[in-house]
Amino acid sequence: MSDLLIGTNQTMEVLRKIDTGYVLKKGMSEVLLHHNETEHELTEHQEVDVFIYMDKKGQMTATTKLPSIERDVYGFADVVEVVKNLGAFVDIGTTKEILVSKDDLPLFENVWPIPGDKLYVTLGTDQKGRLLAIPASEGILDLEWVNAPNEALNQTLSGRVFRTSKEGSVILTEENYRGFIHHTERKAEPRLGEWVTGRVIEVKADGSLNMSLRPLKQHSRIEDAEAILQHLEENEGVIPFSDKSDPDDILGTFNISKSAFKRALGKLMKDGKIEQINGETHLKK
Repeated sequence: MSDLLIGTNQTMEVLRKIDTGYVLKKGMSEVLLHHNETEHELTEHQEVDVFIYMDKKGQMTATTKLPSIERDVYGFADVVEVVKNLGAFVDIGTTKEILVSKDDLPLFENVWPIPGDKLYVTLGTDQKGRLLAIPASEGILDLEWVNAPNEALNQTLSGRVFRTSKEGSVILTEENYRGFIHHTERKAEPRLGEWVTGRVIEVKADGSLNMSLRPLKQHSRIEDAEAILQHLEENEGVIPFSDKSDPDDILGTFNISKSAFKRALGKLMKDGKIEQINGETHLKK
């Protein structure tokens, strides 16, 4: 059994040079370092720091290009490719791009990361021993974030989406604050790993933040009114909603609160663009 663990950085001794590279040794284990995996000429008995991974043939191999992320060490990794029904490949700073399995990504692919996003990951293996990048859990995030001061209220902060779901999204801000964005405070669900900017609407007692990706009410009312008009135009000028409609029905259709819906309806009625008849909203001709 090998003394080496894939996904880790190791210090090994050069045992000998062969045509394809160098044979390295640590304890009872030997591994090949290909010539294209090192920029330097090595000599026998020299110690060298390498990263251990599996090549395409399933053989344990080494590279001198050391990643900042390894087993039990977390960091942000750039998403470089996304493959449908497989997952996302990330660059951890070495020669091999590592897969984040679809099993560790959101259920719906429309909120999977895209190239350019960043995921906070460590390294692990699947049941077949293949190297994977594993997104950090909420417990790991709890070790990373710091308490936000009360002065953060109403500030505009940016951060990376750490977790996202139907309920809401969690971000880690540039300042290492934990921010939660309730689903009513976003127009659409952001991608995992996306960089977003929002307003702090509450500093909670535990030092975490409630945030909003929606504009201020005076600006949001205009956007919401435009969305309602578009919905009317797409439905022959009539929608089965009014200011008396159920809040959950409004949220499910327009992804806004009932109060925001009523503000937008008020603007449209004041502008003479709509009228309410028997619990429905009609586009004025």
